[in-house]
Amino acid sequence: MRLNLRFIIAIIVAAVSLFGYYFNTSKNEVTGETQHVNMSAEQEIALGLQAAPEMAAQYGGESPDARATAAVQQVGQKIIASTKAGKTPYKFQFHLLADDQTINAFALPGGQVFITQGLLKNLTSEAQLAGVLAHEIGHVVGRHSAAQVAKSNLTQGLAGAATIASYDPNSPGSSVAKAAVAAAIAKVISLRFGRNDELEADKLAVDFTPQAGYDPRAMIQVMKMLEQQGGRSSTPEFLSTHPDPGNRIGELQKEIAAEFPQGVPAGLKE
Repeated sequence: MRLNLRFIIAIIVAAVSLFGYYFNTSKNEVTGETQHVNMSAEQEIALGLQAAPEMAAQYGGESPDARATAAVQQVGQKIIASTKAGKTPYKFQFHLLADDQTINAFALPGGQVFITQGLLKNLTSEAQLAGVLAHEIGHVVGRHSAAQVAKSNLTQGLAGAATIASYDPNSPGSSVAKAAVAAAIAKVISLRFGRNDELEADKLAVDFTPQAGYDPRAMIQVMKMLEQQGGRSSTPEFLSTHPDPGNRIGELQKEIAAEFPQGVPAGLKE
């Protein structure tokens, strides 16, 4: 009876997780994709605002360099004003962080976008800055964080169901081992989706930067710089938080060629 009850509970937990994931869908107005998300844009905005101070504190807080901060905000807002990103409900804010040793940029759900002083000082043009910010904007409008939360809830629910079903009161350690395996599988799944998110964010950046007047090929220069930095010392944190989906430079070149089959127009800021 106990065995049957465990399996019944496990099936219920798994079913609730699966139904919660597959029946919570929303069409993304920017990408045109139907996504599995379980939070609204307003909830994403609230989550991002709540997490922003803590995330900034991890990188020394906001930069005291008012001029550099203004430049970051100006480029970011120019991209928002020129693209579909500005037609979304997200409230974009751009932050320059004081950490001048860490090379990183990231975005929180809802429109909080961050770049470290360490990354900014390694960029050599406004177009490169635009490429970095456009990539992070792509993560926001692509709703990648919301989608990752939904996937995490699904995998955690299924892992919980597996743990319940496999629990052996005569061998408690077996459930721990199986739960660890389930968690590892969940991590692999999340990493794969993260790489797909990177490709989509790059693609959106290729769309956004020319609309704001910037040459999208500057993004390739950024990637080359990151690779060089990785060869000199430890891997830049940007490459750790933004998994490489393979030959990222090659993928960017393909996207740019597809976007501009006749060549990138003249007059864009390089």
